[in-house]
Amino acid sequence: MYVHGNNLEQKEHHQTKYKDAESRRYLSEIRFRYDQWKTANEVLRGPVADVSEKDFLTVEQRVKLLNDYKDFLDQQHYAEKFDSRSNLHSSVLEEFMYYLFRDLVFGISEYALIGKSHSFKDIFFRAPSYLHMIKKPHALFEIKDHDFTIGASVKTTMKCRGSALIEEHDWDIPAVAIECKTYLDKTMLQDVSTAAEQLKQKNPNAMYIVVAEWLKLTGAVNLKKYKIDQIYVLRKQKNTDREFRYDTNYQKNPIYDDVINHCFNSVREFLTSDWEGGISHGIDRGFLI
Repeated sequence: MYVHGNNLEQKEHHQTKYKDAESRRYLSEIRFRYDQWKTANEVLRGPVADVSEKDFLTVEQRVKLLNDYKDFLDQQHYAEKFDSRSNLHSSVLEEFMYYLFRDLVFGISEYALIGKSHSFKDIFFRAPSYLHMIKKPHALFEIKDHDFTIGASVKTTMKCRGSALIEEHDWDIPAVAIECKTYLDKTMLQDVSTAAEQLKQKNPNAMYIVVAEWLKLTGAVNLKKYKIDQIYVLRKQKNTDREFRYDTNYQKNPIYDDVINHCFNSVREFLTSDWEGGISHGIDRGFLI
């Protein structure tokens, strides 16, 4: 759940990297500000499943905390010391999603799956021989990492008829999957669309969302052909390469609270609505999809 905090802790305790004095000083400064950001988000409650007039104000406060922390962390000396491969900067958005949806999700169920997840993608069976096959299913599972999920953790048991051998498997099944990007380009869009399609083949009711700070797409991209439910560009801004973002003349937009609010309300409506569908439901209407 605390993806960014865990990333920071790994750097603080790394056995070989980040041992120099500058790295230690930077990590200490980031730790101080991170703890403040985390505490402020945990003290702040909501929004929850029931719609309230205070919801937008709460989202607005969370986004202000996010912008303050991101502005601090995105300073050039931190960005150059901890590059994109370290995932320190990108993990902030993943942890923010937990704070944004925590009270909504746990208000529905204390056992809900929320946070980064190795989710169910596919199942296949590979017994070493027919004699093994009739004794045990030999099920194997493909999993897909998602930056942030809301869903259910499922424990399953399998056994072959007439056999006493039992297999147990744990699955994470997303109802909502959110991919968090610093910027979204065409290659990334194709990748997330494939992941969305694979998810919906096994869980057709699932919602798949992409959130990105910046957009790196041209107007020639046909968004309709991709299998994503929504793409949010949090800064309402096209991508600029990192070195230009530190130019004194560059105007960096904030993360906009109305975009985050739209994302929250879309997910809340989805999680609290009826998913009834399929052939048996559609035949009474006369149209199936």
